[in-house]
Amino acid sequence: MRRPKLGFAGLGWIGKTRMYAVRDANAADIAVLCDPADPSTCSFDELLDSDVDAIVIATPSALHAEQAIAALERGKAVFCQKPLGRNADETQRVVDAARQSDRLLAVDMSYRHTTAMRAVKSLVDSGDLGEVYAVDLTFHNAYGPDKPWFYDARLAGGGCVIDLGIHLADLALWTLGFPALANVTSRLFRNGGHNVEDFASARIDLANGASMHLACSWNLPAGRDCVICATFYGTHGSAAAFHNVNGSFYDFVAERYDKTRSRTLVTPPDAWGGRAIIAWAEQLAQSPQFDPAIDEVVKVAATLDAIYEAAR
Repeated sequence: MRRPKLGFAGLGWIGKTRMYAVRDANAADIAVLCDPADPSTCSFDELLDSDVDAIVIATPSALHAEQAIAALERGKAVFCQKPLGRNADETQRVVDAARQSDRLLAVDMSYRHTTAMRAVKSLVDSGDLGEVYAVDLTFHNAYGPDKPWFYDARLAGGGCVIDLGIHLADLALWTLGFPALANVTSRLFRNGGHNVEDFASARIDLANGASMHLACSWNLPAGRDCVICATFYGTHGSAAAFHNVNGSFYDFVAERYDKTRSRTLVTPPDAWGGRAIIAWAEQLAQSPQFDPAIDEVVKVAATLDAIYEAAR
């Protein structure tokens, strides 16, 4: 096993949090830092020229695809914050570059790594719920993003759907085994005076017969900091739910519902924030080669594209 050397591009809150997670887990060596806001760090070109094995990208969304492709073409593995691309075509180009260079590529779909969500997926996988026929998905953030580029569709790719809805679509499709889309209807609302949506609702019918109902928003008067929930309803009269506690962005429970009865499966605390990057770093240490599982992010991106297209 070779210990990977990592470079970090983008040292905002997310970038630093993921860097500290790698450091605390002793999962890799942190070798090179890059952030245009910090003159003591190197440029992205210098990062590409360095001898790091992989680059962690936590820059604004408009840079993700370009920087990831540049890194992959230089033979570096990549771990990128979501979204990997601003649409499915851009996302596909990054995945194609990873496949061509035979380098490991991963995206920080962090909620998959919560203990609560894994308990829900395990329950669905077991067949105890029967066949899942409906999924309710919610992510309401009582605050809007604090950086102006989030509100520019050219830079962000969209508003709350690509920022928050991406997690919901990923959780549902991942849990259900990535069935194909059959039909999508949606409505987008722009209440904040920006050129991107700050509230969205969508119905996503899947080829396996299940239906997903998705709602997400920024600045919604939710009565708490946020509402995050994914509930899977099965034909055996049971459901499995993943949801946050007391408006927390970090604390989640998993529950099973049987008619009028509920049973708690998982409760906080759960230090899940850095698990995605740690898992990637551990896989990188075993092999830097391309992992076809990354094709899943293209399917998620295509789902978001369908939501935007249906609203037009």
